[in-house]
Amino acid sequence: MRLLNPRSIGKHAVMIFLSLFAVFPFYWMIVSSFRPEGEIYSASLLPKHWTWSNYEYAFQSIPVLSMLSNTAVMSIVQTVCQLGMALLAAYAFARWVFPGSRVMYMLFALTWLIPFQVTMIPNYVQISAWDWRNTLLGLIVPNMVSAFAIMSMTQSFRAFPKGIIEAAWVDGASSWSILWRMFVPNMRAPIASLGILLFINSWNEYFWPLLLTNKLEKSVIQIGLQMFMSSDANAWGPLMAAAVITSLPILIVYLVLQRQIIESFVKMGLK
Repeated sequence: MRLLNPRSIGKHAVMIFLSLFAVFPFYWMIVSSFRPEGEIYSASLLPKHWTWSNYEYAFQSIPVLSMLSNTAVMSIVQTVCQLGMALLAAYAFARWVFPGSRVMYMLFALTWLIPFQVTMIPNYVQISAWDWRNTLLGLIVPNMVSAFAIMSMTQSFRAFPKGIIEAAWVDGASSWSILWRMFVPNMRAPIASLGILLFINSWNEYFWPLLLTNKLEKSVIQIGLQMFMSSDANAWGPLMAAAVITSLPILIVYLVLQRQIIESFVKMGLK
């Protein structure tokens, strides 16, 4: 009966409206990817004539599969490296108080506040000197450490009961054992939430690959999307098709891990 009262109905109506408002752009992108060129500006919710020509054009115009594989490798490796570095640094900051620890933590925080435009030229010069342009190493190495990940993980580790850590230390457990047998199993929710954020951020990376690569087969899918836009005309149909292809991996990950993703964010919010 509580679900039928006017207040509850009003709340659910607002939530349904906001959900539709959020999902509609994604729906419009999918529908537009199946519209022929003559219907691309149509306001109808469904195309009158469905076509696969936009997808064929997208696959013919850019090396979609190689760009997707480059993006996937870059995102996975960067996420693993950033999480690993964050775990090690967060354990050090949360476990020990050593001379200069506060200063070092503040330096990490300051690097997070520095705009990417300030560091991209020095990084580009160094990567070019190593002859890593148009390579996955060049895309990955400058982003192997994330100040945001270190700061987030440090705050989660500092909330861990210190009495349990001291008891394990007295029992003879090493720092490595405490990290992997105590911290990591009990911090799965914040680690999973942070990993998801890092993966999405890496997947959507645009400016660094744009600066470092000039060959489409060596670049990432976000650069491929830009190829459908020009000053003369925009190929909206193929662009929507390429955008759908780009979004599919993230959508599949969410559908497969939906329960774990929601649970991890809820637990992270409660902490």
